[in-house]
Amino acid sequence: MSKSPSYHSYPGIGEWGKDNLHYSQAVRLGDVIQTSGQGGWNPTKTDVIIPSSLAEEVDRAFENLHLALTTAGGKGFSQVYRLRSYHMDLDEAAQEAMVRNMRKWMPDHQPIYTQIGVDKLAVPGMRVEIEAWAFVGK
Repeated sequence: MSKSPSYHSYPGIGEWGKDNLHYSQAVRLGDVIQTSGQGGWNPTKTDVIIPSSLAEEVDRAFENLHLALTTAGGKGFSQVYRLRSYHMDLDEAAQEAMVRNMRKWMPDHQPIYTQIGVDKLAVPGMRVEIEAWAFVGK
């Protein structure tokens, strides 16, 4: 088991962020992977366009979390034990989209979860950003 962190970024916007904004999409330290906050962008593009539909934005954020986790060597959501989401609006629509995706991506377990309301996110037009922690084992 490595005691040093290894940093990972998926192709497209992940590599762009690494090269231009000096951050990675995920870090693996031993048996744990932690992701940067993932939004509803198209990961294959380098221009960040957020969907007009909140439900689609949350769906894409979960897809991007899966991509970040697997790029760092994980199996995806089956290993996720913690989620944290940041919301511009903590309303019923945001809650429904989050719960729907949690049930879809983690049907066999319920991670610990924290929702945080914020005034602003990094990308104009973004309404949600989600982080994940995964225990990947040996």
